[in-house]
Parts: sequence; structure tokens; C-alpha cells
Amino acid sequence: MATNLHIVNNETIEEKEKHITSFIKNLAAVEEAMEPFKESKRDLRQNYVENGWLTKEELRMAVRAYRLMKNDTDMDQLLDFFKHVKKTVGTNG
Repeated sequence: MATNLHIVNNETIEEKEKHITSFIKNLAAVEEAMEPFKESKRDLRQNYVENGWLTKEELRMAVRAYRLMKNDTDMDQLLDFFKHVKKTVGTNG
């Protein structure tokens, strides 16, 4: 039987399968633990929209700005890319 499992460091296929099973179980546990936080985030967004404090688009822009700041994005470089893409899409789109 052919397998797509790549053996590294002389691990057997059985050992590799055990690691895969362990990873999936741990991943499922982490995702399950994260779910209440995801629900809190949805509730937070909904609260701001329902109270008229921010629109959905304003929330999206705030999140984008936060992520750019958090990732220490070079804004000058991003703006250069944005202008290039806008010009490209504007002439060919």
C-alpha cells in the first residue's frame, strides 16, 4: 500500500500516525477552548453595531488597522503597493 506520509528521523509509519492522531486531538481541544472567546468577539462586534457606535465597515477597517499596527507593517511600503495595485486594476480591470 502506498502512503503519502513522509518518514523523518527513521520514524515508522505507525509512529507518524500516532503523532498525527495526537496533533489532531490537541488541535481539537485548543479550538474547542477558543470557541467562547470567538463568541465574545462576535458579541462585541454586534454590540457596537446595534448601539450605532460603529458600522460593520468601520469595525472591519479598525480591525485591519489594528492588525497592520500589531504586525509592524511598513505603511510607506504598503501605500506604494496599494497605489501600484490600484493603478493596475484601474487600467486593466
